[in-house]
Amino acid sequence: MKLFKSHFWYTKSQRNGVFLLILMIMLLQGFIFADFFTSDKKLNTTTPEIIALQKQIDSLQLVELENRKPKIYPFNPNYITDFKGKQLGMSLLEIDRLHAFRDSNKFVNSKEEFQKVTKISDALLRKIAPYFKFPDWVVKRNKKNKKISLNKSKKSYSSDANNSKEFILSSTDINKIKVQDLRTIPGIDAAFSERIIKYRSKLQGFSFPSQLYEVWGLDTEIADQILEVFKIIELPLIKKQNINTIEFKQLLKNPYIDYELCKKIFNYRDEVAELQNISELKNIKGFPVDKYDRIVLYLLAE
Repeated sequence: MKLFKSHFWYTKSQRNGVFLLILMIMLLQGFIFADFFTSDKKLNTTTPEIIALQKQIDSLQLVELENRKPKIYPFNPNYITDFKGKQLGMSLLEIDRLHAFRDSNKFVNSKEEFQKVTKISDALLRKIAPYFKFPDWVVKRNKKNKKISLNKSKKSYSSDANNSKEFILSSTDINKIKVQDLRTIPGIDAAFSERIIKYRSKLQGFSFPSQLYEVWGLDTEIADQILEVFKIIELPLIKKQNINTIEFKQLLKNPYIDYELCKKIFNYRDEVAELQNISELKNIKGFPVDKYDRIVLYLLAE
């Protein structure tokens, strides 16, 4: 008993201190259970300031997601590995075709040959071909062969034209011509003719002659020949959309606006609330001023 008694013996001031400590603990517990430190006041999340802040956060999140995406650097397509091919969007069968071709000690020396060997789609080729990097001597040889084939096609066309009846063009307006009209130009086959007409439809018509040079894979010399024969006689009627009310997906349909530029335009629109003039687009940091005259073909500010 003496052993235990020594542990429970306190002076009067010590006992008062213990009781005060217990009282403080009980009061603190009471405050917590009574939800003393919380407030019933609810935060209004529909205010313009909160909405603007949330949009900025969403925009930063989208930018971060874009930055995390793997970037593609120039590469020689002859040395695509299974992992690299999968990253580019190729199927295992397409990758195997390339490896089988390389195993025969052969090399692809152009994007056309790459597609012929792997049999990838036109859409995938357009996506990855800009990153192809062939040796300099291959690039020079391809240019030389292209000139030779172009000269041959001109001679062949001239010979066929002399031996056949003269073809009557349906129109000389580049916005009204048909596939058959384009076939009269040396070096233009059915595939290229269809591609030009398809791109014209995407643009809703050519507004500038220089837009013809934007057709994927079209040689500059051939485009020059086309513009010697066909001109823009009537400008296309393009239905413009209001930049202040257009939706994100609709704006992305503009042939000259990509995802990044679309985000910049919408962020700027949120900052200024409303564009008073379409020329305000030039105030956007990083806006491609060289494409301004083409972009505004489809937009207006109201």
